[in-house]
This record gives sequence, structure tokens and C-alpha cells, in this order.
Amino acid sequence: MEQGDRMGGKRILVVEDNEDTREILLYRLQSMGDYEVVLASNGKEALEIATKSRPDLIIMDLKMPVMDGWETTKALRDTNWGKNLPIIALTAQAMERDEEKALSAGCSDYIAKPIMDYAVLKRKIEKFFR
Repeated sequence: MEQGDRMGGKRILVVEDNEDTREILLYRLQSMGDYEVVLASNGKEALEIATKSRPDLIIMDLKMPVMDGWETTKALRDTNWGKNLPIIALTAQAMERDEEKALSAGCSDYIAKPIMDYAVLKRKIEKFFR
């Protein structure tokens, strides 16, 4: 389906290697609004899906096998269509400088796992969809 063919909602690509976390995010995002949620389990898969489906926003786990979120974000930023795409970094390694590192690596925003308050994620997503 081409981007212009969509009915209503925005397309969000969730890139997360942990199946349980993917499923929780899928459920939470669908309950937040009229979002079409697409799932990928690693960065390589995410690049393939994003190239075809052109999501409006990506929630990107940074630590994954095959191709991590850092590499995937860089690859997306190197495309014409992905250079301004909102990418929210998601990581369990919530160290003090991780947010700064994620933003300087090309991510648009950052959220630490586990997500305790989904209202924070909702606000971050809505900020990009205004």
C-alpha cells in the first residue's frame, strides 16, 4: 500500500528484538490512536519494511542482533525519504549519556525501557504528528 492510499491513521514501525516488548507496544499504540502499527525484530528487517511501507514514525530499539538501532538509524538518515523521519530511540541501557548519544546519532527523541508511563510515549508520538 502506498503512503497516499492509507485510510486515516499514521503508520508507526516498531523495531524491537524482544517479542513480548513488541506485542506490548503493538497493543499500547493501537489503544492510543488511529495508528497502523508495523513490526520488525531487527534493523535489517526494519530497513526492508521501511523502504516498502514508508512509516510516518519509527520506534527503534538500539540494542538488537543482526543490525542494531544505531546502524539502522544511520542507514535511514542516508536515504532521501528517511533523513527527516521521526525516530524515537528505545533502550534499556538507560545510562546518563544515552539520550545525548541517541540524539547525536540521528534519533529524534528518546525513551528508556521498560516504559513505565505510556502517556510519555503518547506525548512524544503526538509531538511529531501535529
